[in-house]
Amino acid sequence: MRNISDKNKTILSAIVLLVGLIWIWTSRVDAQSITQDHIATPQIGFVAPDFSLKNQTDESVVLSEFMGNVILINLWASWCLPCRKEMPIMQRVYQDYKDKGFIVFAVNVTNQDNRSDAIAFFEKNNLSFPLLFDDTGDVSNLYRLHSLPTTFFVGRDGIIDDIVYGGPMSEALIRTKVEQMLKDTP
Repeated sequence: MRNISDKNKTILSAIVLLVGLIWIWTSRVDAQSITQDHIATPQIGFVAPDFSLKNQTDESVVLSEFMGNVILINLWASWCLPCRKEMPIMQRVYQDYKDKGFIVFAVNVTNQDNRSDAIAFFEKNNLSFPLLFDDTGDVSNLYRLHSLPTTFFVGRDGIIDDIVYGGPMSEALIRTKVEQMLKDTP
């Protein structure tokens, strides 16, 4: 039996390494592609968890029915000062971009608040975007609410693009994020 020379061993090792790298590269799977349609979790890069909540007229609003739009989901309470401060800002941005496919869902954490206070705040401030009521706290739990307000920016493809914990958010932040997301097409 012949001995393999050191030069041949080096060449053989390089070939095996190259074949291994090619195999790894061609068989890799993008995390977003495997989770995009299967796992809903409130994290950047993942599908926004679907929900159905009642609005002021007691109609059900289902998040997934609005996919194809840029969506801002804001979890808030009427007693929360930062929440109250950012609502008029969201209204201005909503007014400017609603005809371009931008939607704001103000999800009132009604299990920590009450409908009448939320409705009174909306009416007093002439807010025209949808007010939704999380009476049971299920959506707050689904979105792992840690602080108020918490805002999720969801792209046209249903993927969470950004999350802002706390507030109030500035108009520049909201406007810049919405403008960029409206430019992006899935």
